[in-house]
Amino acid sequence: MAGSTAGVAPITGAGRGIGRAIAERLADDGQDIIVADVPGAQENVDEVIAAVQQRGRRAVGVAGDVSNPEDVERMIKEGTEALGDLTVFVANAGIAQVDEILDVKPEALDRMLDVNIKGVFYSYQLAAKRFIEQGSGGKIIGAASIVAFRPFPILASYSATKWAVRGLTQAAAMEFAKHNITVNSYAPGVVGTAMWDLIDERLTAREGTPRGSALQAQVDNILAGRVSEPEDVAKLVSYLAGPDSDHMTGQTVLIDGGINFS
Repeated sequence: MAGSTAGVAPITGAGRGIGRAIAERLADDGQDIIVADVPGAQENVDEVIAAVQQRGRRAVGVAGDVSNPEDVERMIKEGTEALGDLTVFVANAGIAQVDEILDVKPEALDRMLDVNIKGVFYSYQLAAKRFIEQGSGGKIIGAASIVAFRPFPILASYSATKWAVRGLTQAAAMEFAKHNITVNSYAPGVVGTAMWDLIDERLTAREGTPRGSALQAQVDNILAGRVSEPEDVAKLVSYLAGPDSDHMTGQTVLIDGGINFS
């Protein structure tokens, strides 16, 4: 049932960064974890599986591309055959594109839309179908971003996809409520991951400023006085996956240290 602290949680893009932190936190919460990522991330997946098992929970790795609905369906099937029925699905997988609008190539835009919009759409769709088949209800959680509320320059295509996740989360919450399925998303700010290293590199190159200065400028706008860590985001996802959020659906929640207010 929705609200259970134990069960099975697939997490897409779980091989590193925020996805790995979520996997480890939900394992601490008592969830068994389906560690989903692209085929080339097998080494990272194996490390996450080991980290989950060290916490006394079961884990299995599944490989696929979230932009392919057959892959998403197969990842759910393989994971549930190994671990049991789903209780939570975390659609965390996403990619970033750091370019000015004038420089974005059609093929790059297509890939961004495929992963960040279609990938989340198929994850929501197929997770909901599984929950309905189980007759259990459940919790679906997606990855939005601070840019779902306020876009950043050179992140136009990424921002557009995260606004789409915010809207999809609201619509899915409306449609799935009758099945006892809640749908929420988390919106990280400036997180200490490889994506923000790339953003800093591109911004400073564009502005002719020293490496690290663009990231520091963002830190200066964070009320908490520091960039977020993946574990900060994982704590919010833990709440969204647990029983304390049972009466919450359709929300995109900022976790940015106080950059934006909503």
